[in-house]
This record gives sequence, structure tokens and C-alpha cells, in this order.
Amino acid sequence: MAKRSADQYLLRVTAGPDYDPSTHTLVAVNGPTSVPISSDHCTVNVKVRVQNYRGLPPGSPTTSPYFSTAPHTHDQYSIAFSMIPHTTVSGNELVFGNDFDRPIKDRLPPGTEAAFKIVKWAIDPGLEGDFYSDKPHLYGPLLSSINVLRVGPKAPEKDGKYEIPAHLHEDGIDEGADGEGEELRRGMNIPEDPAARKKHFLKEDHRKEWEFEEGRIYQGDFFNPYLDFNQFALKLPGFSLSVLGYLNDKEDTLRYVMKNKSTGDVFFVVVFTLVPKEDAEKESATPTDGGEKAQQGGEKKEEYQPKDDDLD
Repeated sequence: MAKRSADQYLLRVTAGPDYDPSTHTLVAVNGPTSVPISSDHCTVNVKVRVQNYRGLPPGSPTTSPYFSTAPHTHDQYSIAFSMIPHTTVSGNELVFGNDFDRPIKDRLPPGTEAAFKIVKWAIDPGLEGDFYSDKPHLYGPLLSSINVLRVGPKAPEKDGKYEIPAHLHEDGIDEGADGEGEELRRGMNIPEDPAARKKHFLKEDHRKEWEFEEGRIYQGDFFNPYLDFNQFALKLPGFSLSVLGYLNDKEDTLRYVMKNKSTGDVFFVVVFTLVPKEDAEKESATPTDGGEKAQQGGEKKEEYQPKDDDLD
């Protein structure tokens, strides 16, 4: 397999209501707007940010003010959302994570199992997965995997459809609740601290007690400092794993999905695709006219190496 370097690729991010790429929209990474998604299962807005972004569409901002604000100064990416379920789903059924359509066991770099053990032990004990099956996957319960969870009020309806209120956005989502969501969290003794809430929902009984209610607004933000899309590497405390030497000559993807693990109903999908530069140049992408204004001048930020005290 030919040796590859990071500067031979560009990143393309798309989002949609299911696995079918024809239903996806190109995401303006680090831009000011979110991608609206509607399906039989939910109404959702999704926003994606990537630090040191090098990708499509041409002219995309390389960063976002998000990464200059605590607690995100060391984070490498963020998938933030506002969501309204169309049916009530048990908290034990809704999962978030990665999956693949075909086997990847022949392309896994050495150290994959060690990396998974570190992630499960130190970052997200709720993760369950199988990298060696015909359809590899890595899922965690949404309640214990998502970094930030905010519970809102019931959503307004228009012409029989739920709408995410215009005043809501996916910028700077904080752990907590709004309106009657506060009473819900208090009534079920959900800790206010994100790390404590994640630990609370590692217990299956606690997840089964919770419901994602039809018509209620939920917001979340998934982020971490470990996956570096600029170097295409996983950087864990005391351990670094590059995937560059194990890529196909064509496009490779990393897919995030929120879904009901029992029914298979997909809520939304975000796909990160590594596109060879020569192919990206052939794509007809509309340049953005500028995204979120960010501080891009000055000295280059020193590369951050995650430490043990970064872990929840």
C-alpha cells in the first residue's frame, strides 16, 4: 500500500436523515448555520466544527470561536445538535457512535485493540463495539456518551409538524435544562454536572427510567481532544494511533450516527470523508462567503497532547 501523507487529502463533511448519501447535505464546517434534517423519526439541526479544518467546501474557515472558549480550547472537533423526537424512545435504546457498512478488520492498524481499551477505560466506559464483524460498530448510550445534554420544553407545532424555535442555536450549548425540562431533570435526580450525569447513566436501570419524549426539545454537544482530523490520528493519553498508512487509494469515511439500537431507526447521520486532493478539485462545491468570525492571526497554537487529567 502506497505511503500517504495528510496533505494529500481534504476533508468533506455531510449530514442527513439516514445512511443513504443521496439524502445528505454538504456541511459548511465552522460556518454560522446548522444543517436542518427532518425524517419520520425526528426533527434536528446539526452543526459541525473542526479545529484546523482543511476541507470542503473551498473557502471554509479553518477554525471557529468555539475552540477559543473554555472548555473547548483543546478540543479537535464538535458535533452539536438540537433534536425533537417524533415518538417517545427509552433512554436505554438511543445510542450514538460509529458504524461501517463493510468489514474493516483487514485495514485496522496495529494498536487498535489497545486504543479501544484505553477509550473504554478512561474516556467512555459505556462504549460497546465489534471492529471485526462484517458490519463493524462502536456505540455508546446517548445519555452517558454525549458530553453535554440539555433538556428543553415541548416544541411548537406548525401545520402538524414540530419546529425547532428560531431562538435556539447550536452555539455554546451548556449542560442543564430550560423551562419544564428543569423539573424533569430534578424529578429524576439527574446530576447537574456533565461528568456526574454521564456516570449516573452508565447504570442501565437509570437509562430505562428516562424517556426521550415525543415533541420535547433536546440539545447535545459531542466533542473531544483525541481525534485529530488534521493529521488523521487518534491521540490518547500516552498513546497515538495514525490511520494514514491504512487508507484506501480512494475515499475513506468515518460515520457518526444516532439511532434506536433495538429498531434500527436512524435519527441522523454525520459522515467525515477523506477525499484525495485530486478528486476534491473535480468536485463542484460552492465556496462559502465566510463562516463564524474567528481569531486566525498570531502565532500558531502549540499542538496539544491530551493528559490524564483531561478525562472525565
